[in-house]
Amino acid sequence: MKYLLDVNALLALGISHHTDHRRVSAWAASAPKSQYLTCSITELGFVRIAAQTGVYGFTLQQALSMLNQLRAISDLQLSFIPDGMDVLHLPVWVKNSKQTTDGHLLQLAGANDAVLATLDERIPGAYLIPGVGNSGQ
Repeated sequence: MKYLLDVNALLALGISHHTDHRRVSAWAASAPKSQYLTCSITELGFVRIAAQTGVYGFTLQQALSMLNQLRAISDLQLSFIPDGMDVLHLPVWVKNSKQTTDGHLLQLAGANDAVLATLDERIPGAYLIPGVGNSGQ
């Protein structure tokens, strides 16, 4: 199975003191034959949020280094996918500006025979990463 990680899932996987690090790490470890994907949006979001002083306080270089360290984990099989989709591919459920990125990532995942993996239960058709001890969706 291939999963496109959304920004929050990628942050949780890469930052050990993220609130959901244990949840996402346990999920990734439970499916060793899965492939995990990133794209420009998720990688830029990871670096931007990790480097914000008020949130995690890493420098830009530290955030980039953490992302590269994630890529180097052989068991994770983290791969980058290019994004050639324009705004015309948004799903019909996208009704406001807050849903545009989620809708785009969902469509990008589908176009790459993957599923969008998220911690956000409000994204129709996405895979909700299960909590520790839960079976998920």
